[in-house]
Amino acid sequence: MAKKEQQKEHKGTKKYTRWIWSIFFGGLLFTILIFGLAALGVFGKLPSFEELENPENNLATEVISIDGETLGKFYRENRTPVKFSELPDNLIQALVSTEDERFYEHSGIDFRGTARAAIKLGRDGGASTITQQLAKMLFTKQASSNIMKRLIQKVKEWVISVRLEQQYTKNEIITMYLNKYDFGHNAVGIRSAARIHFGKEPLDLSIEESAMLVGMLKNSSLYNPMRRPEMVKDRRNVVFMQMERNEVITEKEKDSLQELPLELDINLEGHSDGTATYFREYVREFMRGWMKDNPKPNGENYNIYRDGLKIYVTLDSRLQNNAEEAMAEHMANLQRVFMKQQKKNPTAPFYDLEDEQIEYTMRAAMKRSDRWRKMKQNGASEKEIEESFLKETPMRIFSWKGEIDTVMTPYDSIRYNKFILQSGLLSTDPTTGHVKAWVGGIDYKHFQYDHVKQGRRQVGSTFKPFVYATAINQLGLSPCDEYPNTPYTIPAGKYHLEEDWTPKNSSEKYGGLLSLKSALANSVNVISANLIDQTTPQNVVKMASNLGIEADLLAVPSIALGTIDLSLYEMVGALNTFANKGMYVKPMMILRIEDKNGTILEEFSPETREVLSESIAYATVNLMEGVVKYGSGIRLRTTGGKYVDDVVTGYPYKFDNPIAGKTGTTQNQSDGWFIGMVPNLSTGVWVGAEDRSVHFVDITRGQGASMALPIWALFMKKNYADEELGISKEEFERPEELTINVDCDKEVDPEEDQLVPKPDPNEEIEF
Repeated sequence: MAKKEQQKEHKGTKKYTRWIWSIFFGGLLFTILIFGLAALGVFGKLPSFEELENPENNLATEVISIDGETLGKFYRENRTPVKFSELPDNLIQALVSTEDERFYEHSGIDFRGTARAAIKLGRDGGASTITQQLAKMLFTKQASSNIMKRLIQKVKEWVISVRLEQQYTKNEIITMYLNKYDFGHNAVGIRSAARIHFGKEPLDLSIEESAMLVGMLKNSSLYNPMRRPEMVKDRRNVVFMQMERNEVITEKEKDSLQELPLELDINLEGHSDGTATYFREYVREFMRGWMKDNPKPNGENYNIYRDGLKIYVTLDSRLQNNAEEAMAEHMANLQRVFMKQQKKNPTAPFYDLEDEQIEYTMRAAMKRSDRWRKMKQNGASEKEIEESFLKETPMRIFSWKGEIDTVMTPYDSIRYNKFILQSGLLSTDPTTGHVKAWVGGIDYKHFQYDHVKQGRRQVGSTFKPFVYATAINQLGLSPCDEYPNTPYTIPAGKYHLEEDWTPKNSSEKYGGLLSLKSALANSVNVISANLIDQTTPQNVVKMASNLGIEADLLAVPSIALGTIDLSLYEMVGALNTFANKGMYVKPMMILRIEDKNGTILEEFSPETREVLSESIAYATVNLMEGVVKYGSGIRLRTTGGKYVDDVVTGYPYKFDNPIAGKTGTTQNQSDGWFIGMVPNLSTGVWVGAEDRSVHFVDITRGQGASMALPIWALFMKKNYADEELGISKEEFERPEELTINVDCDKEVDPEEDQLVPKPDPNEEIEF
């Protein structure tokens, strides 16, 4: 009986064992079958060999300064790939320790990890390897919420992982993974993440910075250091625990590192963030035209948002930063002074306008707004659109103390923005034409109109050097020649004038003789009128055009006083010719364009032409030096200086090196200009409001020497403080064979054909 029971029990055990082995082999065969079917594409198309070799990526196009800094990017995904050699060891160690301990042991699938996750039902985390995570990012994109579909996706990811391991080295897989991961805040890939969170390249990351970024890989939306710093710190410390567990760091090092605070250096890289925002918009527009004319070898057009181009530009990031800082420093103070003045203005911020004119101005601004355009496109009537401008809306507005969250009507926000003074700055090397700094406005996010190339404003007396250069060239004058400071009239009929034209000096002071140097230094209008009458407006227009002014100028006498509208780009480019010995060099912004592999697609060369002789150019520079020595730009020289009732008294800048310059102030102080040059840097600044009816009421605050010159001075102070920039303090180079007398205490001896000291009029002469 016992024997039968034993036999029965034995049969049961064998049967049970057969079932176990059947289930095991059945599961194994089923798994092999599933993998085989997935590999054959039964569950959906798998990436081809070519797609594995070249996985599709959206690569950001970089704008790179002449000193090697990334000024900004164009992207749909802000990804700039790095090589494995550009990744620090601490980052690799943190990644492997945390995400895939056996990364260097498996071939894409960690079966131990998978078994552990299955037994523990995923309570200690999933079993996805780095390779599987890469496969998911590259080819799955979005995980399905349907369980069966997700299982099929998972199987496909396993197959792709094995293929990736066969196709790439371990180091290449790590590099692809870190280049692909989206860290949030427009930081796709490790390079963008390092730059945005810490302001540095990946290779420069410290161990605690690397650990924080690795911690974010679990869920960058949840572990967001800008929103949940404490949670991110805790997650970073888990990474340190994993590194200690894998014997990458010691327990003592772990304990020490876990005490460190998060030290972020946030540098957002949105299209409206960062440096040189207005210049980058110019580059974007330039590239649109370039890409149409320069297709890929296969005939397709390049895509600036995904082809990973590298655009090397002439801007110097150090000068650009100095320019932006200088503008912000002065404009914040100038705005404060302006707002104080507006408290007494019943029609603020407008002057000289009737109520109907103000309403017309505001309505025109409404029609130019995005709100009007979008509502019009959506079929709204004008009445509906106008009513929407009177409804209070939450919004964020600009201020020099930071953005302000407020509630106001769109109509009131437009009027608020009318109060804000605007500015532009362009700085170039006159010898090469290279643009070194380009600041198109005070804040690109709120004011996207570019005041360097796009905007044209009345130039005032900054145009006068063109008149004087024409006179020197055409009439053979020198800076020492004298003209009467008396009212000058050009009669009606001449130059098609409808009535007599008799300009006044801004000081309304007349009398005596003035040298051309003194006349330009003090912007004496009557002498400018005299000179343009002698040379004719047509010849002055021709001179300006040859020097690089692109606008169509009306050949009328009033252009001698700068009544025309021109851009900073044109003015600086043209005046550069004088500093460059009479050789015009068109301002140059782009050096070369490369594809993502570093292949040069195009290199650019400067456009040049000879306009003036060296002597005439030097004589004009000499005239402009007088502006700074004893004219309207003298505050660059004199020491001292302080604010009294918001007005600068004294001149605090203390420059003692040669500077050629010209201020400009237009009617009613609507526009303030200063263009200043040293031998290797020429910089122009404009300041004014969006509307010409918005301005200072007094010349003390509203002149170019008060509105624009301080920005130039602050910019140059910062430049000179950095000796590595090599900004010149030397004299402008004097021509070896100077044919024009610029030394006004000397005269030309006709017999010797050289300069000799003028005789003393009080000296007794023997006969």
